Amino acid sequence: MPWPGVSPVDLRRLFARAYAAGGLSMTELCEHYGISRKTGYKWIGRVEHGGLDALADRSRRPRHSPRATDPVVVTALCDERRRHPTWSARKLLVRLRRAYPAWRWPARSTGCALLQAHGLIRLSRRRRRGHAPPTPLAPVTAPNDTWTTDFKGEFRLGDGTTCYPLTLRDLYSRQVLRCDALPEKSDRCARPCFERAFREYGLPIRMRSDNGGPFAAPGLTRLSHLSVWWLRLGIQLERIALGHPEQNGAHEQFHRVLKAETARPPAARLAAQQQRFRRFCTEYNTERPHEALADQPPASRYTPSPRPCPTRVAPLEYPGHWEVRRVATTGQVSWAGHPLFLTEVLGGEDVAFEEVDDGLWLLHFATIRLARFDARTRTLTPLPYA
Repeated sequence: MPWPGVSPVDLRRLFARAYAAGGLSMTELCEHYGISRKTGYKWIGRVEHGGLDALADRSRRPRHSPRATDPVVVTALCDERRRHPTWSARKLLVRLRRAYPAWRWPARSTGCALLQAHGLIRLSRRRRRGHAPPTPLAPVTAPNDTWTTDFKGEFRLGDGTTCYPLTLRDLYSRQVLRCDALPEKSDRCARPCFERAFREYGLPIRMRSDNGGPFAAPGLTRLSHLSVWWLRLGIQLERIALGHPEQNGAHEQFHRVLKAETARPPAARLAAQQQRFRRFCTEYNTERPHEALADQPPASRYTPSPRPCPTRVAPLEYPGHWEVRRVATTGQVSWAGHPLFLTEVLGGEDVAFEEVDDGLWLLHFATIRLARFDARTRTLTPLPYA
């Protein structure tokens, strides 16, 4: 019906009225309106069963689809999403397949579409992030190779106090070793948490952190009281580049999940918030599927460290030809009868000077080099920790 300015539905109604008025045969009417006799009889049949309103366009969607997802499956998926609102469709489907292996579950993309159709997924815009410069981070091939630690951003509790969550994880297995609700961000509060973790799980080879306190501090190689203690225990320090938290991306992603599950809204008091952390960590370690672990929970991949935490820290030992000095509580050592300031965090510790040239020395503490010392000018040149 190529009549410009007139909609197809209006043309069908004109056709039906002309047929009802009589005067023209079906063949003449169809020729006048530019349609086949089969189409003409179809329009008349619709009018006879439903009136002129039946001439409106109908959906071509099939009434039955043999490949459509079973409504029972859709209901189960939506219910699981409501129980775990931060879990992705992939994690939900892994959990449901384990619980109901005989059911026919959809693909991840279909699961996402179903959740979105039911208003259970809110799409967010992706933010472009800068790439960090190359930084030597050791490869992780087994549990306890590298533990990652950080403070999740503080938030205010219902009673007005502030909670500082300290988190500790094994990078290989993603096992959450500690998640403590602390009243302040300090070495005094953090150290007991690490002591309990070391007694329960043993010692890692490396500890990865950012450059904030209490993991680092201003001074030689940004040592802090906490990192000095780690070095005394034989734990290597591994710090991410300044301003690049994405180098500890797995830990940052964990923090986003932790906040969504336990701090929206926060608990009324610190003890109640700690209970939320404890329940969340149990579920995260034993139930929540992890894509990096072939959809297995972290507890299936983690084993404690074979290096037990010593009850007494052994004194440091240096090669016999190095010059060993005890650091005073003021952060100074004596060199040629004169005080030389290093850093207060090394107070009470032994450091060693290794002569590398006439009047030039390398300053060592434990397994790291702190600085280059020129005895002729009595100047210290800090060295980057590697």
